[in-house]
Amino acid sequence: MSIGISEEHAELAASLRSWAAGLDGPGLARAAEQDASAGFEPAWKALVDMGVPAIGVAEELGGGGGGALDVAVALEACAHALVPGPLLGPVVAAHLAAGPVGDEVVSVVLDGVLWDAPTATRVLLADDDGLVLVDRAAVDAWPATGLDLSRRFARVRAVDTADTAGATRLEGTGAAALRRCAVTYAAAEAAGLARWCLETAVAHAKVREQFGRPIGSFQAVKHLCAEMLETAEAVTAAAWDVAAAAADGDDGQWVFAADVAEATCFDGAVEVAKSCIQVLGGIGFTFEHDAHLYLRRALALRGLLGRGDDAAQRLVDAAVRGVRRRVRLDLQGRDAELRPGVRADVAGVAALPPEQRRGALVDTGLLTPHWPAPYGRGAGAVEQVVIDEELAEAGVERPDIVIAGWALPTIVQHGSQAQRERFVLPSLRGEIVWCQLFSEPGAGSDLASLRTRAVKVDGGWRLTGQKVWTSLADRADWAICLARTDPDVPQHRGITYFLVDMRGSEGIDVRPLREITGEALFNEVFLDDVLVPDDCVVAEPGDGWRLARTTLANERVAMAGSRLATSTERAVELAATGDLGSAQRAAVGRSVALSTVCTLLGVRSTLRSLASQGPGAESSVAKLLGVRNRQDAAELVVDLQEAAVAAYLPGDDDPALRQVGEDVREMLSTRCLSIAGGTTQVLRNVAAERILGLPR
Repeated sequence: MSIGISEEHAELAASLRSWAAGLDGPGLARAAEQDASAGFEPAWKALVDMGVPAIGVAEELGGGGGGALDVAVALEACAHALVPGPLLGPVVAAHLAAGPVGDEVVSVVLDGVLWDAPTATRVLLADDDGLVLVDRAAVDAWPATGLDLSRRFARVRAVDTADTAGATRLEGTGAAALRRCAVTYAAAEAAGLARWCLETAVAHAKVREQFGRPIGSFQAVKHLCAEMLETAEAVTAAAWDVAAAAADGDDGQWVFAADVAEATCFDGAVEVAKSCIQVLGGIGFTFEHDAHLYLRRALALRGLLGRGDDAAQRLVDAAVRGVRRRVRLDLQGRDAELRPGVRADVAGVAALPPEQRRGALVDTGLLTPHWPAPYGRGAGAVEQVVIDEELAEAGVERPDIVIAGWALPTIVQHGSQAQRERFVLPSLRGEIVWCQLFSEPGAGSDLASLRTRAVKVDGGWRLTGQKVWTSLADRADWAICLARTDPDVPQHRGITYFLVDMRGSEGIDVRPLREITGEALFNEVFLDDVLVPDDCVVAEPGDGWRLARTTLANERVAMAGSRLATSTERAVELAATGDLGSAQRAAVGRSVALSTVCTLLGVRSTLRSLASQGPGAESSVAKLLGVRNRQDAAELVVDLQEAAVAAYLPGDDDPALRQVGEDVREMLSTRCLSIAGGTTQVLRNVAAERILGLPR
């Protein structure tokens, strides 16, 4: 998915991408390879005629009157086509030194490098007093053909502003503002580069054959492409957010978002470009293929702006001060009629004692607002966001309904009226606890291969088999269970969905499974000729596989909070002590960046729902990146404490040692995240096939 989410941004991106492809940027870059003075004037003229450099300039000055996000969408599209020559520099200069729009090239000097050296007529640079706009003649620098063949830069030898009559000093800005603005718009280019590399690799993997099969059918290639997708979506989310932050007017939030982008986007674009060449194989290593030109642009951007460890250090400092990314959703007035009623309902819940709030949340439909009445409110995306905002404002937390969140949607959508009346509201109120009897020793990610059998008898079915990795089985009142009722049809068709009474049924043996933490949260469950009445079959026999994949048509839309992942917050707490080295602090900062990106993926998914769009890649990527974030952060917390983790005593009276024990337990516990609910490897296969369209 691209940076733009709204219909207007999608149209702008599609239009510019199609137009920019006609410029043949890679061809122009190759043609000018040996010419250090090449300014790519035809491309610049085309950009000016199209109005691209002026998109973010005020209308009264001859520009398009757009915001930073509009500019980012345009830059992403142009980078996707590798439009050569000036664009990034003039856009940065226009943001900081808005002036009448013309065809002259106003570029920048940053960290001693002049951008767009052959064609710049004026230059924005930082000195001891802030930012100043000077004539190009004041800058002693000669262009060179460097790493990026599609642009020309120059190392600045000297700057003379004293004798330049045309110098204009900008008020209230400085070197930090220049760099932050450059990172903001360069991040959009990084997103465009990553997107082209991903699309190119996937297209090649679909048609290139080896050993008589498309290479995209090989799991190693699938995983490589899925990892490219993860990284590209992370880059896109960070690039989108920093542009949105630039438009919000909160400099503190913009600074934080820019540091997240700097720690994420440039390394990410380079990694995706390298992986693209890997998937392409020998053809990707040739000069004739365009892939190396994208790698060169990505490497150049990282060299100019991608000081990831420096950004990570700043993120740690900000996080220790309590700064978190707070993304504001613009509901465009669609909440005006909804909010008073929701606020009144929430206030009524908040006024109750804590032990009475769950029942009130159920009665008002606030616990599961996206479910139909009487279990919810049939709330659409906007109302769900309003409810989340009002609950957060009132300090009311919804209880976790745990496995009921899997069981009840199926019963609501496919169960009988008697089943809905018997189970749904009591479960929401916490009167019924559920467990899930799906996984088996030989049927984990490959659930369709389950062997638990159900035989029809008078009045019901007899279930026999073994289930494993079952949370809450030792405490559950009821279970949702999949069992094979017809062994003579294809695997996915012969499965039925049962509701099993865990307390009142004979033949159920629950045995705890001790985990690597030393605790026993999982269980294995043995079913020995367990009778399940006919009225506990959901839908019809053989419908089980379809029902197991049920989600309510009105999907849950969740508002992301500003809090970082639990272990990342703990790492920030350790960083606040001041005892960490620079490399350790940088590692914490990168965890802050990744945790923030995971939140941003959720925000973008919510925005798609608000725009009535189908789900994008964010939800699948969020699971994969979220697992990595939680596992890596938990491991980082343990690593930061070094020798202390070898000498703690579980249950020690010393609070510090007790905390070390809790950190170790969290680290060990998170190892299950890349296994439970489908292993990371299987989910990457799914992402590669369903999102990227690679062959099975």
